[in-house]
Amino acid sequence: MKKAILLLTIILTSLASQAQVQPTTALIGSWSGKLKVGPVSLTLVLHLEQADGYVTVTLDSPDQGAKGIGAYKEFLSDDSIAIKIETLGVTYRARLKDDKLDGTFSQNGISLPLVLTRGVPEMKRPQRPQPPYPYETEEVTFRNEKDSATLAGTLTYPVGYSKQSKEKPVVVLLVSGSGQQNRDEELMGHSPFLVIADYLARHGIATLRYDDRATGASVGGEVKNATTEDFMRDALAGLDFLRHQKAFGKVGLLGHSEGGAIAFMLASRKKTDFIVSLAGPGVKGDTLLVKQENCIQQLSGMPATMTVEQFRQQPEVQQMRWLQWFIDYDPSADIRKSRCPVFALNGDRDCQVISSQNLTAIRQLLPKSKKNLVKEYPTLNHLFQHCTTGLLTEYSEIEETISPEVLSDIAQWINGL
Repeated sequence: MKKAILLLTIILTSLASQAQVQPTTALIGSWSGKLKVGPVSLTLVLHLEQADGYVTVTLDSPDQGAKGIGAYKEFLSDDSIAIKIETLGVTYRARLKDDKLDGTFSQNGISLPLVLTRGVPEMKRPQRPQPPYPYETEEVTFRNEKDSATLAGTLTYPVGYSKQSKEKPVVVLLVSGSGQQNRDEELMGHSPFLVIADYLARHGIATLRYDDRATGASVGGEVKNATTEDFMRDALAGLDFLRHQKAFGKVGLLGHSEGGAIAFMLASRKKTDFIVSLAGPGVKGDTLLVKQENCIQQLSGMPATMTVEQFRQQPEVQQMRWLQWFIDYDPSADIRKSRCPVFALNGDRDCQVISSQNLTAIRQLLPKSKKNLVKEYPTLNHLFQHCTTGLLTEYSEIEETISPEVLSDIAQWINGL
């Protein structure tokens, strides 16, 4: 996916760029504002921090989950600033006016006005659970020996759980989407897996969520050249760990996006007792990503003309091992061979895994079973938030982390197995 300004460039760029230092300025502090690109608005936050008599400058793009991007200062005074992020082709030049930085943001030949005001925008997340919790948690690790990866996670027991009880609760392994994410699947200020684990614990279901390999407290495992198959082995190690605890009844898997693909891969191998696929792929990778690209372009007011052939010729496709594997992966065989109970769900405003394309395919491919449930939710995006357009830039602006109806349906379906 490509955007005219910033949209995914920041995510794919190293955040380790070095910022030069310069003597202090009256502009010390954080400044934030909205960069409007057609119908899309991106929140940008500029930080000027003083350390040892010098000032460093970094940029955040919270809508994209990017923080601490180092900026080179071309000019800095008490009322003016000019910075450059060379790796992104970005410049920002502004002058202080009425206690606002009134300036111009430029990237790769495109210039747009950008006004920043003092302070950092508050992200309200009313669904984020707060301690003390009415249930027990345990920090655990498990090992994927083949890939030399040790995964660290949080095992959450349901409310009222007792080791002495003869009744063993259901447990669900939570598997995140693409990209390195922590155990809460934290992105855009939201923590979907934390919210899901909390809700399920309050409804009698245990969960294990873990940091992706080489992320958070997890160590080891190849990342740069890893594919979905490699990440599947991490999930399999988690399922094996849960079975070996002998503290649970059914052991299932809930996967989001790429995690949904992993769910079907392990279901087809008879490694899990049931799966929940949150916006999991139902069609071949290149077909999915081209539909995704065109949908986002169209919603952003740009031409939607990408073809599979054009997509495959893009330089990033040639350079990324994960992407090379994913565009060739067709989940059809894995879906057909998934004989365990399956709950596949998607939002009709998801512009990353298009519901009409992928959920339709899953419904057609899935073996017939009274225990299976395939459901589309109106007005929900890829994160299962109620939304307006479904664009990625809305994610951080929406206070809701995940639809209460989705949470309720997941718990009721699992408890009904």
